[in-house]
Amino acid sequence: MWDRLLTGCNIATMDPNVPGAFGAILDGAIGIQDGRIVRVGRRVELAGYRAKSVEPLGGAWVTPGLVDCHTHLIFGGNRAGEFEQRLNGASYQEIARAGGGILSSVKATRLASLDELVEQARPDTMSELKMLEAARALGESEAVRISPTLLALHALPPEYADRRDAFVEMAIEDMIPAAAEAGLATAVDAFCEGIGFSPDEVRALFTAAGEHGLRVKLHAEQLSNSEGAALAAEFGALSADHLEHADEAGIGAMARAGMVAVLLPGAYYALREERKPPVELLRRHGVPMAVATDCNPGTSPTLSPTLMLSMACTLFRLTPEEALAGMTVHAAKALGLEREIGTVTTGKAADLCVWRVSRPAELCYWVGHPGPERRIVAGVDS
Repeated sequence: MWDRLLTGCNIATMDPNVPGAFGAILDGAIGIQDGRIVRVGRRVELAGYRAKSVEPLGGAWVTPGLVDCHTHLIFGGNRAGEFEQRLNGASYQEIARAGGGILSSVKATRLASLDELVEQARPDTMSELKMLEAARALGESEAVRISPTLLALHALPPEYADRRDAFVEMAIEDMIPAAAEAGLATAVDAFCEGIGFSPDEVRALFTAAGEHGLRVKLHAEQLSNSEGAALAAEFGALSADHLEHADEAGIGAMARAGMVAVLLPGAYYALREERKPPVELLRRHGVPMAVATDCNPGTSPTLSPTLMLSMACTLFRLTPEEALAGMTVHAAKALGLEREIGTVTTGKAADLCVWRVSRPAELCYWVGHPGPERRIVAGVDS
């Protein structure tokens, strides 16, 4: 006997092996046992199965749980002042070079306690580990899956202004080993950019990550083309994120490496960028496109995944099916979790969203849909 049987629902499985748009199963049912999906199909196909709880959903749509694969949710303070500066004509690069930008969040995060960081969410080594510990604490206290990444090279702290090599060395020799030993991170990330870190510095960081058994990801080609996408591909990265300035060589390298492109419409919008990610190139090369919030206090102050679905369609011209795949199946792949979550498929974790909509495209049609009627995480309502 199963634990739960969800019935009388339409299912956007997002499983590429299920034919048709959204991998949809109309008038379907989902069997759940021990937190996992044990059967998905038409309601008539599952009619003979018994469950402790049979739950008619009245024609609601069920999707995989949404996956936000690129978020900087753990931070101290906010950067509303920089928002005003940008509206008065200052560029992102000018603010960063004047000591604002990421550095102002670094300072605020250093001053915050672990409890303050955790509560706000509901770079020396200690500060980076503190953020990872806060992420782990959220995963333990809330009904949400956390896949923490060590963003080791993001901005140069002011005390290292004249000792850049020392900071990179510290990230390689201290941060990565400490995070790996404590099991606090599943991947290592960096900001490969003129106001961030060079390809050579990133290459050294990624080499160290591999030596400690950690996968890599990269903030790449956001403000210029530093050939970061191709660099990430050299190391078999999970994803390259932003990509507004990526070229065909970089996209081709990502395709050959089996990487995911993570599109971040919130940052594009907040920075009032004019150059969009090369969506047509990504389609042509068959690179999966994930969509994420990039939630951060400076350049994407948003907590709404559904708003990002809408923006991905209106700003980047993704189809609703591409956008929803971007926050489910492709986002899971961007975290290396495609075997566990991302589709409504037998054997995967029962992470589901129940939506009171008439068709899946509504999730992208509404500008910031208020969210699912119900969330189920590992088979349990949250």
